[in-house]
Amino acid sequence: MSGKWIKVRASEGGDFDCYLNVPDTGSQVPAVVLACAVHGVDADIVAIADEFAAHDVIAAAPDLFWRTVPGPLSHDDGRAQQRSQPRLEKIKQGEADMADTLARLGEVAQFNGSAVAMGFCYGGPYAILGPKRLGYAAGISCHGTQMLDYLRDLEDVVAPVCILWGDRDHRAPEDVLSAYRALASRQSNVELHIFPGVQHGYMMQGMPKAYDARAREFSMTRAMAIVDGFRSRDVEKAIREAS
Repeated sequence: MSGKWIKVRASEGGDFDCYLNVPDTGSQVPAVVLACAVHGVDADIVAIADEFAAHDVIAAAPDLFWRTVPGPLSHDDGRAQQRSQPRLEKIKQGEADMADTLARLGEVAQFNGSAVAMGFCYGGPYAILGPKRLGYAAGISCHGTQMLDYLRDLEDVVAPVCILWGDRDHRAPEDVLSAYRALASRQSNVELHIFPGVQHGYMMQGMPKAYDARAREFSMTRAMAIVDGFRSRDVEKAIREAS
C-alpha cells in the first residue's frame, strides 16, 4: 500500500511537502505523524509510514526542512547536518510544521482525531513536544537526539510517551540514559527501552552499519500498540479527563 505526496499549508505562510498514506478502511482510525531525521523524508521514513498504513493507521511524514534545503538527502550529504543547525532553533521552527500537519489530518475523513507523534534522531524531541503543546495524543522517540534539553518538558506531560535508544548510541551517552531512567522510574506515563549493543540510527535500513532488525521490529511493535490504544476516541477523552 503506497501513499502520495501532498502539500500542507503552513500557518506562517507558504506550504510544504508531506508524504501521506491513508489506509482504505471503513471506519475512522488514528494517525501517526513521523518527524524525520536530518536526512528528511527518505525511503526509510516512507517505508515506516507504509508499514503503519498496512496496519490501518493513517501515516503522515512532513518535510521539516522545507525552509532551507527541502527534500530527502543521502546519508553522506553534508547539507543534511547543516540544515538542522542551530538544532534547538530548528526544532522550535518545526513545531509549527507538526501542528500544521495535524491540522491537515483533520481534513481527512478517515481520521478519528487522535494522532501520535513519532520522531527519529533529529525528530525525537517531538515525542515530547507533540503531547506537551501541539495537540498530539502520545509520543514515541526512536534514537532521538538533543533529548536532554527536553527532559524537564517531559515532567509536565501526562500523555503516554515511549522512548527507545541503543546503549551504543553516541547521541545518547550514559548521562542522558541515566537521566531518562530516573525520570521513567517516577513517571508511569513514560516508557523507556534501551537496547544492548545497538547504535544510533538503528531504525534506518539505509544506514546498514547501524541498522538493527530486532530493535526496529520491537520499536514498531510498541509503536503499533500505542497507536492502537487510540482506536477509540473515548480512550483519548479518558486520558484528558484523568489529567
